[in-house]
Amino acid sequence: MERLSHSLSDTNAFAGGFVKDLAPHHESASVVALYGDLGSGKTTFVQAVAKALGVRATIISPTFVLERAYTLKDQPFARLLHIDCYRIEKSDEMCALNWDEKIRNPKNIIFVEWAERIEDTLPPNTVRIYFEHVDETMRRIAVKTPMTKNRNF
Repeated sequence: MERLSHSLSDTNAFAGGFVKDLAPHHESASVVALYGDLGSGKTTFVQAVAKALGVRATIISPTFVLERAYTLKDQPFARLLHIDCYRIEKSDEMCALNWDEKIRNPKNIIFVEWAERIEDTLPPNTVRIYFEHVDETMRRIAVKTPMTKNRNF
């Protein structure tokens, strides 16, 4: 599925619908890989998802700390993990974050920015979202799920 976001409110609406359609897997975390250039909307999307899931904390990019975790209440997931792989040079560096353990926990929903840097460690059921600048305010957002090439959210 591809969608144009003309504003922050469009992105918020899209993120709310997207996360509402996600259900925990029975044997593993729900992983969402985010791709796109700097400033294309990856962190903004995670902020909107977190808000839709009831997170009240200010969501900032974890570029320097690599990961931020948020406890969720009254949601199908227990924790939202926001990981930024911009500073990761090799995917085996994810071992320091206990990546294998995190992706095995079905209570986790994990959003990974710069996912192309750890592509070989992403589980087969990963949802991929591609962000692209169209102009100053507009972004193209394309979602690819493991089961289908396009899905309506």
